[in-house]
This record gives sequence, structure tokens and C-alpha cells, in this order.
Amino acid sequence: MLLKTTSTDQAPPDFLASIGDVFARFDRQDSGNISFGVETEEGRHFVKTAGPPGGGGLPLAHKDRVALLQNAERLAREVTHPALTRFERSIPSAWGPMLVYGWVEGEHLHARRERREDPDTAWQRFLALPTSERLAVVRTLIDLHVELASKNWVTGDFYDGCLIYNFPSKSIHVFDLDSYRQGSYRNNMGRMFGSTRFMAPEEFELGRAIDERTTVFALGRTIATLLADLPTVRDVVARACEPSPTSRYATVAALAASFASALRSTPEPRLD
Repeated sequence: MLLKTTSTDQAPPDFLASIGDVFARFDRQDSGNISFGVETEEGRHFVKTAGPPGGGGLPLAHKDRVALLQNAERLAREVTHPALTRFERSIPSAWGPMLVYGWVEGEHLHARRERREDPDTAWQRFLALPTSERLAVVRTLIDLHVELASKNWVTGDFYDGCLIYNFPSKSIHVFDLDSYRQGSYRNNMGRMFGSTRFMAPEEFELGRAIDERTTVFALGRTIATLLADLPTVRDVVARACEPSPTSRYATVAALAASFASALRSTPEPRLD
């Protein structure tokens, strides 16, 4: 039923409850977006919405949240990669578009600041994995961004909160790329959306250029965070995270090549 629906006049919670079992609701997002896990006869799905129209006190107006979902749909239709959650369809509703994705089994890696050092969190359990397993994840994330860059998509608000890791299958999935943009652009916000731990200097300064070198910085911070115990790649990280964009790798592909070269210069971590 869900995958055959072309539109609905109902609000997403009512519509989804009428066609299946809503087993999860994610409504504590800073953005104001509200998402659902729903199981129908077609399987399990993740459904993302802009939330209801109106509502004050949110960083983005409803129309802007809708625009970001439309942007996410364009990206999903243009870019395919094993690490991306499978896009199934977009359904107009009383709240705007419902983006329907395949459900991904795994654990959200983001931990809030007050719990970031808690060994029981998925984040700390991931960091405690063998280097080889974390390296496989980083390779996948770099490969994904090589593909995104080949279609001219530039990072936006990428951080550990975009990652779902399945510990038993050792697989990573990436979601919530709504703020990625196609082509370079100017920072028109000042302090842009994102996690300070992964953001480039230009994402804090009004009028600065945001381009592929910004993606390079985000990936450099990702490498540094997920592979802090791998000294072989420290020079790669240092160049990727140069404060000046002109001093970084010019492209994601160049970063990927340098990363691969650095790994070849040292014995490969054992695959446990």
C-alpha cells in the first residue's frame, strides 16, 4: 500500500497508522522534522517528513524544511551507493512530502555531548572496534563522497549523527543528507548548521565559499575522529583540515588517492 500510494490528504501519522504498524517515531529533532518507522505488508520503511505546518521556535520555517526534503529527494534520485539508505518514493501529504526509504537495521552512532564518553553508547562501542573494522567504514564514507562529488554535491551538516552502524554485519549506512547542495555556493547564514567537530572554518563565516574543499575538510575530520589510533593517515588529515581551503586537497578524489597511498605505506591492519 505505501509503495503504491501517490498522494494523501491526511497528516502522515494518521495515514501511516491506517496502512501499517508505526513502530517508531522520531520527533526530538532540532530541525523540526518528524520521522517514523512503519511496517506494512511490503516490509519496514523509514518515513521522513517536515513536521506539521506552523510551530514557532524552530530554526527553520516549515517551507524551508520542505525545501530541504525536496533537495534530499533530488540527491537520492541522482546518487546511488551501497552506503545510502534506499530511497523508495516521495508522497505528497498534508505536511508536505513524505520521503520513504527502506528501513536499515543498526544503531545510530551519534551520542549527545553529555554521553559521548559513556562506554555503553553505540559511539564508544564503535570506537572500541578493531582498527580494521573502523577503517572499512572510513573507506566506505570516502568512496560515497567521491561518488557525491562526481555529481557535484557538496557536503552540509555531515557528522556522526548521519551514521547508522550494524555491528553484527559490520555495515555502515548514511542518511539525513538534506543539507548537501549541488554546486558551490556562498555561506549566507554565518554559523551554518552542523557539528562544530566536523565543520570547516568557512562554515562559520558569512559570505565564504562552500565547495568541494569543504567536503574534504569534513572527511578529514571524519578520518581523524574514527581513526585516531592510526598514525599513518595523520599527514592526510592535516592537509585535509588546513584552515585555508586553498591549502587542502582540491578534490575528494585527490583526498581518496592520498589516503589510499598512505595506507599502502604501512602494513594493513588485520581483518579480525
